[in-house]
Amino acid sequence: MTIDEIFAAGPVIPVIVIQRLESAIGLARALVDGGVRVLEVTMRTPAALDAMRAMRDAVPEAIVGAGTITNPDDLSKAIAAGAQFGVSPGATPSLLSAIRDCGLPFLPGAMTPSDVMLRRDAGFTAMKLFPAQQAGGIGMLKALGSVFADVRFCPTGGIDAATAPQFLALPNVACVGGSWIVPNDLVAGERWSEISELARQASALRNP
Repeated sequence: MTIDEIFAAGPVIPVIVIQRLESAIGLARALVDGGVRVLEVTMRTPAALDAMRAMRDAVPEAIVGAGTITNPDDLSKAIAAGAQFGVSPGATPSLLSAIRDCGLPFLPGAMTPSDVMLRRDAGFTAMKLFPAQQAGGIGMLKALGSVFADVRFCPTGGIDAATAPQFLALPNVACVGGSWIVPNDLVAGERWSEISELARQASALRNP
């Protein structure tokens, strides 16, 4: 699988924080039932790695990746857990080197033009703009697009159902990341039908 294939799988990548392993399979099924197949499980909780394994085993239609990868050790653990892609909030030389060596499809985080140049020099033309709204949102992406015509972004951070279409309308935005599809209260209450409906609404968004 390539980053282009992941981008093509849907307009929204949910940013998932798993607090309880028992929620993982139900959540993955609810999202896939709603048409959202690409799932970013952030490595912010003790349950994250086991959740990725459980989702891959029980919901093979899902494309399960690891988010919040910040160092080569995180990357190794994510690969061992079966992650099909990786996402980082930023990048260091050691992390970029490890990504290139392992070959995992990856979205390194970038926030400034210098970040973009460093990632591109390392061989990446697909990046996560993070935190998107704090980095300048639509205006920043338009400015980056005027300089880096070969780079595509998945902006993440502060984006919701109301603003996602504005981001997706930009030519250098391939998809957006967001947590509005997986609100904590719905996940904690295992209200899977409501999450499926949010996923259906998100999957109906399209980049023109």
